[in-house]
Amino acid sequence: MALTILYVDDEADIREIASLSLGLDPGLTALTAASGPEAVARAKAGGIDLILMDVMMPGVDGPTTLATLRADAATQAIPVAFVTARTQAHEVEHFRSLGAVGVIAKPFDPMTLAATVRRLHATAME
Repeated sequence: MALTILYVDDEADIREIASLSLGLDPGLTALTAASGPEAVARAKAGGIDLILMDVMMPGVDGPTTLATLRADAATQAIPVAFVTARTQAHEVEHFRSLGAVGVIAKPFDPMTLAATVRRLHATAME
């Protein structure tokens, strides 16, 4: 099954690395967004299977964007995982309590990102 992944990060170089690494898996299509509001707009357009989102972004951060997605019937069911350097146990628990399906440590390994995304999606669909 082909999956469409939306990667949200305010840093262009990180978006590029994520897009390239997800593209290594022929069953994944990577889209990117540079901000929370852009991510919400892309998600509302439909066709997104999983969102990977940076926690710390200027303006609207990841947790606030997640709350916006959860409050809208059109986007509330899309699984969201955070990509962050904030991966201490209590931080991961906090992100999960907000509704995130998982947390990927930043910097992530480009060679394993696609497999991690597939695992997160499978878990979210259980």
